Amino acid sequence: MKNLIFALGLLGWIAPPLAAQSIPELPFESIADPLQLPEDIHFGEIAGIAVNSKEHVFVFSRGNSVGPAYMASAAQLLEFDASGNFVREIGKNLHAWSYAHAVRVDPQDNIWVVDKGSNMILRFNPTGRVDWVFGRKAEASHLAVPPDYVTVMARMLRTMGVEMDNQQNLNPRSPLPVHRDNEFNQPTDVAWDSEGNTYFSDGYINSRVGKVNARGEWVASWGSLGSGPGQFDTPHGIAVSPDNEIYVADRGNRRIQIFDQSGNYLREFTVDVPVDHSRPHPPYGPGGPEITQGTMAPGAPDAMCMTPGPNPVLFIGDLYPGSIYKVNLEGEVLGVYGVAGRNLGEFGWIHAIACPSEDEIWIGELTTWRVQKLVTRR
Repeated sequence: MKNLIFALGLLGWIAPPLAAQSIPELPFESIADPLQLPEDIHFGEIAGIAVNSKEHVFVFSRGNSVGPAYMASAAQLLEFDASGNFVREIGKNLHAWSYAHAVRVDPQDNIWVVDKGSNMILRFNPTGRVDWVFGRKAEASHLAVPPDYVTVMARMLRTMGVEMDNQQNLNPRSPLPVHRDNEFNQPTDVAWDSEGNTYFSDGYINSRVGKVNARGEWVASWGSLGSGPGQFDTPHGIAVSPDNEIYVADRGNRRIQIFDQSGNYLREFTVDVPVDHSRPHPPYGPGGPEITQGTMAPGAPDAMCMTPGPNPVLFIGDLYPGSIYKVNLEGEVLGVYGVAGRNLGEFGWIHAIACPSEDEIWIGELTTWRVQKLVTRR
């Protein structure tokens, strides 16, 4: 039991308001050092985590950084066996590696990675070889992508004495980019329905969902930047229910939106759990209970996972107050795990969740450079 801690005490700060809404604190144990790294490999920010049918764990880390401090590549895909022993590094020095964002495993145990920096989504077969490629990395000249967008270039030219029109607010989102099939602009996640269709959340800039069929052919996309039904502000995660309803974590709008397979809006819900105003801010970031919208608002879905099987639940993590919410598919909060912090059983910017069952949850954190395995106690 030395490697386990009970997190009941860590949850006590939200007990009074939760009790008023009959939202239980869910007791859990956090296993210390569940994954064993070789001496010469180190985790960076944990962007993605997934578990396959053999209980092997895949971690997509912003490690193995190469290049200058600004715009360095930071992506490394590592595999561990069911006992947490290191198995291999997959795709070492791969052309797509730029800035890790997500890893998922499909029902056939193919390994999918989403690289936000290269605008690419790849499928590896179970042996670790790339067999499908979506999107294309910008060429080394990187013209027409940041930092080469119009506002920056105009500012540089004005500094050099060249007369330029004073155009404001020109950035990757303004004017809004033209959506193009088979191209991404900072994608975030991937999921599959029961018919073998794949759905991409295309995420920070394009603010849409893309769909390809079981042959990998692009068939549809929907959504645009905004706050209305069917619009998105940084769709940051995606999952598909047994009824083939598409759940999208619309982080910037602090909600989960649900669609049918054709992209028709069905409904939405928000995670509303009272926050103790006396709780200090997380180790990094401006989050606070007074924030009601955007990335650092309580309940804004930064990470999302749906359990397998016919009666799934969602696990949703936010950056502030840094909790994990167990939610049914209708949006009812069934319980809450944890708070923000640097210590075991606390969370530092939850960016990834893998949930092979309701009682085993893997958490990838950004600000702590850490993977935690949570085992729930009923």
